[in-house]
Amino acid sequence: MREFRKTKKLCNVGYDIRGPVAEEAARMVAEGIDIIPLNTGNPATFGIFAPEFVEDALRESARAGEAYSDSIGIAAARGAVAAYCAKKGMHGVTANDVFTGNGVSELISISLQALLDNGDEILIPSPDYPLWTGAATLCGGKVLHYRCDEESGWLPDIADMRAKVTPKTKALVVINPNNPTGALYPREILEGIVKLAAENDLIVFSDEIYDRLVMDGEEHVSTAAVDGADDVLIVTMNGLSKSHMIAGYRCGWMSFSGPTPRARDYIEGVRMLASMRMCANVPAQLIIAKALTQPFSAAPLLAPGGRVYEQRECVWKAVTGIPGLSAVKPKAAFYIFPKIDVKKFGIVDDERFVLDFLHEHHVLMTHGRGFNYPEPDHFRIVYLPELSALEQIAGRLRAFLENYHQGGGAG
Repeated sequence: MREFRKTKKLCNVGYDIRGPVAEEAARMVAEGIDIIPLNTGNPATFGIFAPEFVEDALRESARAGEAYSDSIGIAAARGAVAAYCAKKGMHGVTANDVFTGNGVSELISISLQALLDNGDEILIPSPDYPLWTGAATLCGGKVLHYRCDEESGWLPDIADMRAKVTPKTKALVVINPNNPTGALYPREILEGIVKLAAENDLIVFSDEIYDRLVMDGEEHVSTAAVDGADDVLIVTMNGLSKSHMIAGYRCGWMSFSGPTPRARDYIEGVRMLASMRMCANVPAQLIIAKALTQPFSAAPLLAPGGRVYEQRECVWKAVTGIPGLSAVKPKAAFYIFPKIDVKKFGIVDDERFVLDFLHEHHVLMTHGRGFNYPEPDHFRIVYLPELSALEQIAGRLRAFLENYHQGGGAG
């Protein structure tokens, strides 16, 4: 009898945040083992919940959300997003330039499916949020990873980006604030990226889902708001999943800015794909306008004394205090991306490293190559657990590394 196998399109597609190590953790949970899940930035899992007005708005929208909406989104939601774009300094974004989606994840897939033909090239950062690489590959695109430089605080290396542009390159991706590094890009870096895109007639996809989760008095600058951005087609991705702690609601949007008349055919392709999935989650769309106009901010969590700030401080001090580990201090989001001394620990396989730690200490993390980083010497920690839990995890990591060497396995 025929054996049914997955399509060959998936052969080079991965999403290790929920990959084999996470599957092993799920098997352990099924056996009754308690696992601390530090593989996803899921605030509610760790008791960081949405503001009450969001929950109230969802209850109030239940009946109104029973029918399909327009395929590109509810007008009031798109209008609120356009106003938010204007507040961020983006020029010319109207409600008609906004598409809502079931989280940014869905919109990444839709926007790339509408753009990439087989063999078209796209520049994506390394390390990256792996959905970008996976979605582009599944579309038949060829991904070229440009370097983000750890020595400069994980900022994009524009010279490396420039060296990788070819006549086949259609677009480049910016993830700012960055996942997995927590880096925040200054205006001059973004201006350099936009200039490069203008010189090579590229689309810029700017993933800004963490734009309201910035610490240390820093300010997020939108790519579409810098000098030169009006001359480049920029697709900006954002949503409420992280800023309003409602990841499970699947509530995202994307906006088109710059010379949109030149992209009329491409945007029509996006509209077609949006129509094929009918519409985004309607109850979630119905809370967008209220969420973007209510005087709410996650700032108290991000200021000194606030929960996320103090957790960031705790995990950074703990990681950099363990012999053989180092880390750039993140400025935004929920993640830190430590570096492992591969010689000290004999590391040849970072996936094995996080799997060994999972087995021995029941903490689930994601290895660095899961974010398309080329060397086996990094891993990502989600620092959403409360301080007492983070201190316990840090103690487990220190104990684990005291005797760990891949040449002889975990000690």
